[in-house]
Amino acid sequence: MAKSKSKKSAANKSKKDEEVVTTKTEEVKKEEVKTEAPEREEKEAKVEAKAEKTEAKTEKCAEKKSFKELMSGFFKKKYDTSETILTIFSRPQTYGALLGEIIGTMLLTMTVICLGMTNPLYIWFAMMAITVAVFGLSGANLNPLITVGMMASRRMSAIRGVLYVLAQIIGAWLGMTLTSGFKAWGESAAEMPAMAEVADGNFWKVAIVELVGAIILAFFFARAWAYRKSPLTFGMIVGTGLAVTIIYVYIISQSYFSLSNNFMMNPAMALMYQILPSAGDNFGEIMGGIMQALTIYVLFPMVGGVLGFYLSDFTSRLSGEREKFIVRYFCDSHCCCDGSEHHCDKK
Repeated sequence: MAKSKSKKSAANKSKKDEEVVTTKTEEVKKEEVKTEAPEREEKEAKVEAKAEKTEAKTEKCAEKKSFKELMSGFFKKKYDTSETILTIFSRPQTYGALLGEIIGTMLLTMTVICLGMTNPLYIWFAMMAITVAVFGLSGANLNPLITVGMMASRRMSAIRGVLYVLAQIIGAWLGMTLTSGFKAWGESAAEMPAMAEVADGNFWKVAIVELVGAIILAFFFARAWAYRKSPLTFGMIVGTGLAVTIIYVYIISQSYFSLSNNFMMNPAMALMYQILPSAGDNFGEIMGGIMQALTIYVLFPMVGGVLGFYLSDFTSRLSGEREKFIVRYFCDSHCCCDGSEHHCDKK
């Protein structure tokens, strides 16, 4: 009996000791939390103060720069300078990128053929999905006017740009062929959307619509390029840009110019829509029609693509966005404003 009582008392004593230890441990933790909270708040305040100081320094840096300094490096190459006609074909990534452009342009062409250019909401979803899916493969140009703008702004080498344009034409042809094949196989009476013939006197109206649409589309793509580290954000901006462009162009052509089914803003897809005349009273008339179609649906959109990229780069430099981006993401302590490219002293 005495032994059992002693065991019980020892067990009770050990439980009490454990409870005391647990209580003390909890008290110590509470005290540590109390002491850590001010330190954490102090650290957060320092980080915020440092960010504000850096932002102010960046704005001051941009203000000090002259127009010439802001525009320096505007035409500097922003792509891999080692990429030439001799090296590009030796890289397997090149073929993956070209396949990505073919697949993406094919899907986009099928979407536009099935829906037409008057359903911006559906096209927005489709464009965003296709862009996100293909972006990791090729950058998701999917349009010759975008590729020409990339080359003109020195974001892409000339040889890669030419290959991309060829891949986009092939992709548009595949999209048109598959859609036409499905229609013929299904023996459906439904008509695929077609582009209206440019009537006499409407040359400049249609050309201006294509030019304005291309500028807006290229501007959105160039702005999205700054967020290319996030494919989803990139795809959302590009898809939204296409939807907004379609809305603007549709209103201008329908409400102001009384035109319908006359815009495409994609030279590769426009060529597949049979914009080139195949019949005429004589050879000169046929060639005149071909030159008119190529000018409206190929030349003007590509000029608009270049202007859209230049407009984005120009406004970005004037606003000092480039310097702010560099400081925010690459500089930990100090960014030098000496008019050169940029360099940061990390401590």
